[in-house]
Amino acid sequence: MKIAVAGGTGVVGRRAVDAVQAAGNEAVVLSRSQGVDLITGKGLDAALAGVDAVIDTANVSTLKADAAIKFFTTASGKLVRAAADAGARHVVLLSIVGIDRMPHDYYAGKVAQEKVYEDSPVPWTILRATQFHEFAAQLFARGKVGPLHLAPRARVQPIAAREVGAHLADLAAGDPQERTRDLAGPREEALDAMIKAYARAEGHRGWIPSINLPTAQMKGMRAGYALPGPGAALGRQTFAEWLTAH
Repeated sequence: MKIAVAGGTGVVGRRAVDAVQAAGNEAVVLSRSQGVDLITGKGLDAALAGVDAVIDTANVSTLKADAAIKFFTTASGKLVRAAADAGARHVVLLSIVGIDRMPHDYYAGKVAQEKVYEDSPVPWTILRATQFHEFAAQLFARGKVGPLHLAPRARVQPIAAREVGAHLADLAAGDPQERTRDLAGPREEALDAMIKAYARAEGHRGWIPSINLPTAQMKGMRAGYALPGPGAALGRQTFAEWLTAH
């Protein structure tokens, strides 16, 4: 099979590419570095020529709802239309657990993106996954005020990006499922504890206070809205195991 991966150089996208190739299939990376721009559509038709399936892991760095909605609806809209024109039989979207319970900020964009796929002319599958283990590293880097790092409190059930990538590759090679069951890590974790553990592993010895961020998204995560339901598929690698390996 020939499977295209939008965002194929990102945290999950590159793992999906690896998994597609490990299964003996051909992977096509859709990224600006490969001459493909999902917003303008430049290079998209040529890159999708002859593809059987498309995996969408493309992302944007914003916390603003309007910016997220504009990016995801534009990029995914162009992607599914180009996939239809190319004769692809399956499009697969990576989404996030709990976005309909917290449809604010960045998550509003993901809700809008799911609607694009639900209206897709190509048969589709949507996989919602929980936060990745790398989330702790991202928040450690972002949560800096002067010399001080902050650790937001939240309830999460993180999963290895490698396992998400492998799951996406399996889904793309199979039949469309529409909304498939959620994917989560093996156990619940406290986000602030994850950030502090990551910081210690990186050699940071300063005080990192735990805080309650007032955003709607973080309020929802503290309430457990980002946790999977009882029917979710669970990964294997714990955050502690990931931290040791990295």
